[in-house]
Amino acid sequence: QVQLVESGGGLVQAGGSLRLSCAASGDTICISTMGWYWQAPGKERELLAAITTGGSTYTADSVKGRFTISRDNAKNTVYLQMNSLKPGDTAVYYCNAECRDRRNRLLNDYSGQGTQVTVSS
Repeated sequence: QVQLVESGGGLVQAGGSLRLSCAASGDTICISTMGWYWQAPGKERELLAAITTGGSTYTADSVKGRFTISRDNAKNTVYLQMNSLKPGDTAVYYCNAECRDRRNRLLNDYSGQGTQVTVSS
């Protein structure tokens, strides 16, 4: 089992910045790709960004240039730096971690409880 705990959400004015953190604990040895999803009110959860253990990243076009994902493998922590925030970025942000075996087969997919980000205009 892997537990994920997000932190860093809150209320910020448009144009401001926030840095989300997600710390993994438990059977972290199996963790491969980690990522961030968001879910705005009335909308489906969407992938924002992801990062492999080797540091390769994916960032959704909607936030590219404003959001940056990074990770510290030694700390089993993934971060999401969010700059130039807009009211449309208001959502619950969820951390995600894939757990894979040595043959890269997906064993499990974990998500955190989510952290609320609210951007005021």
